[in-house]
Amino acid sequence: MSKKLVLTVIDGMKPAMLERAIESGTAPTLKAIRDRGAYVDDCVAAFPSVTPVCAASIATGTGPDRHRIPSMNWFSRAEGRYVEYGSSFSASRKFGVLRSLTDTVYNMNAVHLAAETPTCFELLDDAGIRTAGTTYLMYRGRHEHHVTTDSTLARIANATVFRDAVKGPRELFYADLFASRRSGCRGQFAMPGQRDVHTGCVGAYMEEHDLYDFMLFSLPDNDTFSHRNGPAAQVTSIAAADRQLERLVHAGGGLERFLDEHAMIVMADHSHTLVEERIRLDVAFADWQVARPNGGRATDGEIAICPAQRSAMVYVLRDEDRAAVAARAAKVALAAPGVDLAMRLSSPRVGVIASARGELHFSPGGDLVDLRGRRWSIDGELAAIGGRVEDGRLLSPEYPDALGRVWSALTCPTAGDVLLSAGPAYEFVDWGGAWHPSGGSHGSLHRSDSEGALLWCGTEGGRGWDTRDALDQWTLRDVLPMVTDHFGLPSPAGA
Repeated sequence: MSKKLVLTVIDGMKPAMLERAIESGTAPTLKAIRDRGAYVDDCVAAFPSVTPVCAASIATGTGPDRHRIPSMNWFSRAEGRYVEYGSSFSASRKFGVLRSLTDTVYNMNAVHLAAETPTCFELLDDAGIRTAGTTYLMYRGRHEHHVTTDSTLARIANATVFRDAVKGPRELFYADLFASRRSGCRGQFAMPGQRDVHTGCVGAYMEEHDLYDFMLFSLPDNDTFSHRNGPAAQVTSIAAADRQLERLVHAGGGLERFLDEHAMIVMADHSHTLVEERIRLDVAFADWQVARPNGGRATDGEIAICPAQRSAMVYVLRDEDRAAVAARAAKVALAAPGVDLAMRLSSPRVGVIASARGELHFSPGGDLVDLRGRRWSIDGELAAIGGRVEDGRLLSPEYPDALGRVWSALTCPTAGDVLLSAGPAYEFVDWGGAWHPSGGSHGSLHRSDSEGALLWCGTEGGRGWDTRDALDQWTLRDVLPMVTDHFGLPSPAGA
């Protein structure tokens, strides 16, 4: 029988700040996991490196081309409307708060996440492994859960928008909306600053009552703290996350006993970088007809623009000359101060990455091999991604796993026609006018917010995951195979 496995996601955890927290003595649980096992300080996020995309990649072991979650804010061609997962409260108000909540809580899992791409919970549920999850964007599993009415907030929510049951892991504790058992824990409706405490409470409850074999232990407050106070302040929020891990291990008999009896994976979904300047796409496209939010649907427009922190997308809404309009939109966007990269497909099999340093055309298959072992054909300027070729291998350290991530994002069926990445220190202003001046942000292809921390100990299986040298380049997609291998299951297709 395999050890129990806890997968902990500390949202936005920057490796340098994790190391500083460990060195300061404020993260003893994380230190013990690192010292017992392996540590990777450059695990590559999905692109765009925003939480919904990265969470879907962690849960499915795939990129956006397979899981179909394209960004934090995107345009649904099928419904003729914007989808907003909560970039900011002001952005949610722009699109309708109830609509935004419905998309985030229900539609992201039940409609937007590709039905044919199984999640970690579905794979493990199907194998008879007892699954559990705390509040996390991706929760889809095989077990039905109805809205709870155990708290005043839940009763208010139940009377307005949250009425339908969801499919999740065997044990699901999602804010105060869904609770498979009466744990006595209150989530304050997943308000920032309260979410980690709720996770710690229900995690300890599940450990005390032996309710899981696999648990996704979500600690999202580090991300909010970093957005507000900047990446350098993360030592404080990582220490707070460590205290919730300490609650969990205390419920399991203390640190040494817990780590003897459990496997642990702790990871960031992305990193953070400091923001000092803003990019306004509404100004860049002032001469274009841009679709505007109008209740559930959008007004007519030539394009839809979708800012998402340090990434953005442009959708061409008219089929005639779509490729030509996309190429023109990419040039307009790239001329805006702070836009680093503009990416698009010039044909179904050729991608284009343009920057002030040049333009690169690429396609799958060819003589060049990247650090993930994939082959590519290229034409143009590798300088566009700061790339170089050494011994037949493609290296792009400033933009890790650049071609693989961009290709997956461009070929996502729900993505825009043009994808944008901000340069260091820049962020796109969202539809509500919000951004994070002097705070942290993420979303770009750049390593500053794409390389997160990954540490683990006690995992089992036959693929040799015991050291960081098991792979030349670690990405979010490697975690699900590590989980399935631990339980003796085959790796999911495409992971």
